[in-house]
Amino acid sequence: MLLPQQQLSNTTAIKKNAMNRISLFCIACSIMLAVQHPATCAESLDLKAELAKPIITPQTSLEETQVFLEHRIPQLPEVKTTKDWETLAAKWRREVLDKVVFRGEAAKWRDHPLAVEYVGEPLRGPGYVVKKLRYECLPGMWIPALLYVPDKLADDKAVKVPVVLNVNGHDGNGKAADYKQIRCINLVKRGMIVLNPEWFGMGQFKQDGFNHTKMNQLDLCGTSGIAPFYLTMSKGLDLLLKLPNADSYRVAVSGLSGGGWQTIFISGLDPRVTFANPVAGYSSYLTRVRSNTDLGDSEQTPCDLGKYVDYMHLTAMRAPRATLLTFNAHDNCCFAAGHALPPLLAGCRPIYSLFGETDRLITHVNHVPGDHNFGQDNREAFYRAIGTFFYDRSNDFDSLEIACEADEVKKLEELLVTVPDDNATFTSLAKALAEKLPNADAVPANQSARQDWQDQRRRRLAQIVAAKQYDVDAEELSPSEATDAKSGGTQIQRWRLRLGGTWTVPVVELTRGESQGTTVVVADAGRAAVAEDIEKLLASGQRVLAVDPLFFGESKIVARDWLWGLMLDTVGDRPLGVQASQIAAIARHAHDTDRSGRTVTLYSVGPRTGLFTLVAAALEPQAIGQVTQRDAITSLKQYVIAGNRGVSEAPELFCFGLLEHFDVPQLQALVVPRKIETK
Repeated sequence: MLLPQQQLSNTTAIKKNAMNRISLFCIACSIMLAVQHPATCAESLDLKAELAKPIITPQTSLEETQVFLEHRIPQLPEVKTTKDWETLAAKWRREVLDKVVFRGEAAKWRDHPLAVEYVGEPLRGPGYVVKKLRYECLPGMWIPALLYVPDKLADDKAVKVPVVLNVNGHDGNGKAADYKQIRCINLVKRGMIVLNPEWFGMGQFKQDGFNHTKMNQLDLCGTSGIAPFYLTMSKGLDLLLKLPNADSYRVAVSGLSGGGWQTIFISGLDPRVTFANPVAGYSSYLTRVRSNTDLGDSEQTPCDLGKYVDYMHLTAMRAPRATLLTFNAHDNCCFAAGHALPPLLAGCRPIYSLFGETDRLITHVNHVPGDHNFGQDNREAFYRAIGTFFYDRSNDFDSLEIACEADEVKKLEELLVTVPDDNATFTSLAKALAEKLPNADAVPANQSARQDWQDQRRRRLAQIVAAKQYDVDAEELSPSEATDAKSGGTQIQRWRLRLGGTWTVPVVELTRGESQGTTVVVADAGRAAVAEDIEKLLASGQRVLAVDPLFFGESKIVARDWLWGLMLDTVGDRPLGVQASQIAAIARHAHDTDRSGRTVTLYSVGPRTGLFTLVAAALEPQAIGQVTQRDAITSLKQYVIAGNRGVSEAPELFCFGLLEHFDVPQLQALVVPRKIETK
């Protein structure tokens, strides 16, 4: 018989044993539930927060892009004689015109005959007339313009006078901008003939089809988007030089900002321009890489221009012709004098010296108001140079601005010039081109022939996207950097993958239990935004590599990343090729580090990542075994061209010539027989 105290002890022991059995039962149930529902292991893990932890610095991608570009932008070679220089300049002109401006369908536009139509009633001013006209720069695209002609030339065809092409920049008033009209009026009052054309996206061309970011739709179709810009200027010169009073030895071009860019672009490439005055319109690409305010949009950074020449070259190619470089001291837009002008002078003055013509490369820096302007001070610098180079410093030539009467500067609606209702635009040209694209042959039915076809097309795709074979140098973050390496049963490792000694790509590697395969995950919104997708992959036994390639997630360049995409294009690379090559390299690395030797699955979320993962899979048939895509595009033709998208939305989707040979179905044909799953 037990004593009361002994009875109490035994009772307590029985209760403890019962509680232990209940606890063991609960633990067993929990283990069973965890096996059946692995996600419960991660209940304490904030996966999104783990994915968002930084691996690289906010400046890493920008700095690497800057270095990448600096090594590819061409520099002026040392030249000993004028003959050597002229040979080089002629070679560069051929390369730019043949390999940049007139590619694809644009080659047919090159020799399109000039058509000019005068429309509406002329406008009259004191001593001059303003004729409204339109001219066809390429088939179906008419440019509205104003021709300023001195009255004194009406009955004297023998007199030869200077002609001036006055171009304008990003001013919503277009050819009606007051400072541009004043410039035209002052020149015509001095006896010159002046053409004032409209510019794409401005004035009466302020319409979506002429938005400059839409010119890259032409690039996607394999036709140069810069061609309409060049042809507008070159045909304008044709128009001027066909006039009976035109003096072909005195031909000037001038403009502000985007007009300054137009000025140097046409004046560097067309030797007919004997005097150029670009105003706050450009700087060297090498300058732009470090002065980000100077990054130009689509026409400033045309595809492959920087593969052959820099704006330094275009300026030097003016030698020995007269050039006035005008910049503003406190420019609140771009191309401020302090950083833009000195490198141009340092590079170009030695070339002018070869010709003994250092006084034909001159400069003017505006201090009042000093902002982004082509105001009176800058205009009078232009007039002085005109007097110097076209009138041999004649005392009769007055460079002070002639005041305009109250009704001489017209309103926009007064200067409208009718153009056809179906006038071509960038978007209409792209749609017409895309109708017949891609130029793709059928996939052979025979397996051996299909393999040869895929190999051949793979090589073509690699050329189009400028694909690279990157080696991978993997650096795992130290434990202090990889905080909470284990949490909730999920193993987390963070890596910096150095690709080809050029790019650093952040990667989060996640595993849970025994791996059943490897999936590389990329997303338009970055790796942290797809935590739910990654959780499902972990639950299914996948080893996950969450990757942020160039321009995405942690690798996004914060400010105006699409302009950096254009910079990659201009030096001969392609954003699409860089991204696809990064993913292919990471897939090979993941395949090599998987002890089972299994191929890798690519998993993308979004239209942009969907395209470059598909390209990566097409180019890498060994390491990549499957592609899974959510919210991917099914056709470039539909998404970009029919959807009327601009390059600012997704620079990699506008890869030059891609649609000419490949739409999404043709890319998918390079992946089969591997599995492609869409969600």
